[in-house]
Amino acid sequence: MSVRTRFAPSPTGFLHIGGARTALYNWLYAKHHGGQFILRVEDTDAERSTAESMQVILDGLQWLGLDWDEGPGVGGDFGPYNQSERGEIYDRYLAKLEAGGYVYEDDGAIRFRVPDRTITVNDLVCGEVSVNLKEQGSRRYNTETKQEEEANPDIVIKRPNGGYIFHFVNVVDDIEMGITHVIRGEDHLSNTPKHLALFEALGATPPTFAHIPLNLNPNGTKMSKRDQGALIHEYQESGFLPDAVNNYMALLGWSAKDDREIFSMAELKDLFDFDGVNNSNSKFDYDKCKWVNGEHLRHLSNGELQELAGPFLSRSGIPAADDRVPAALQLTRERAQLLSEIPAVIATIFESEVSYDDAAVAKVTGQDDIQNKLSALTAGLANSSGWDEVEIKAAISAAAEGIGVKMGALMLPCRVGVMGSTSGADLVPVLVLLGQPEVIRRLKGFSALLD
Repeated sequence: MSVRTRFAPSPTGFLHIGGARTALYNWLYAKHHGGQFILRVEDTDAERSTAESMQVILDGLQWLGLDWDEGPGVGGDFGPYNQSERGEIYDRYLAKLEAGGYVYEDDGAIRFRVPDRTITVNDLVCGEVSVNLKEQGSRRYNTETKQEEEANPDIVIKRPNGGYIFHFVNVVDDIEMGITHVIRGEDHLSNTPKHLALFEALGATPPTFAHIPLNLNPNGTKMSKRDQGALIHEYQESGFLPDAVNNYMALLGWSAKDDREIFSMAELKDLFDFDGVNNSNSKFDYDKCKWVNGEHLRHLSNGELQELAGPFLSRSGIPAADDRVPAALQLTRERAQLLSEIPAVIATIFESEVSYDDAAVAKVTGQDDIQNKLSALTAGLANSSGWDEVEIKAAISAAAEGIGVKMGALMLPCRVGVMGSTSGADLVPVLVLLGQPEVIRRLKGFSALLD
């Protein structure tokens, strides 16, 4: 039996990291087993569904590299893949339930009679869960008494306005599309006994269920769209790498058998299975996600780094075609965790004038005999016969020895005088890229500024 999984978003908003992680797990499981990953659109809520939202979701999945084997824009043998276009299919399945006496009308709505017996879900992650839907009943809020009260446990599957309910269309679509594994958030576990009852009434074999742990904020609350790191399109805008985001999302509920945390997509496909999925909720950590991205950034080839950083450099006014860019980018590998952080690390190399940080300047002016140090430093670098890292370090060392101080005493004035800050890329490689005349010009300008 070929594995067939699905991701079924509602086009009513953005692609949330919780939904993206669900899509990733479905994609990984299908690819791990040589199966198919299906994208299905739950757009029966006509008032809230929009084409714009759907496009954002499609763009997000494509950016992540979670390509679908069947679905919008791809087609397939089990379409249409938008639920709004599947009304005739739902009507046909409703007729089956009517013929079997499983449904009845209730104030214009159609309800499914839930069986009065225990239904057991054998979940690959959560284990065995049993419930009697009749005994469990359901509850609703009475607006007149302002209290919760017991309500009819039978499931509404069709609204008085003719629209079908999620529980029913989900089951029908899983039957029609041959879905073998339903992988979704643990918050859907309570719905699964209802779905199993529908599968049985329709005479269909249910898929295997796997309810993955929820992804929560660090304080244990459910993530909302307003939380940092909640929306996938913001990762792209912030300069994350899609493989790094997938890597981090995979870790939100799954772990390999070793202690590794950094994986390529190929490695995730090879390793992912349910024996590594945790049954406890995960907590989202934006800083950890940035760290994972930084690790992926460091492993990019020189060409990949230059191509991906190009748009961020251009937006910052750094000409991507400048012949110093490739070498400058190498200085960012240990300093930047995001593509968007790269320009700030190397900006000073490409600026015509230095922007001085007040706190950094204060550190320099607080040193004894600073003008003498700057004078010796400037003269030493100006007299250097060569201009590579070895020659520059030798010139600074000789200048320090000439005035009776350690080399480190000249490094801070040099960094601030040339780069304007105590942070940024390593100093000596920056001096190489700036060139001898520009370094001397900047040091003289800094000395004049301190007079």
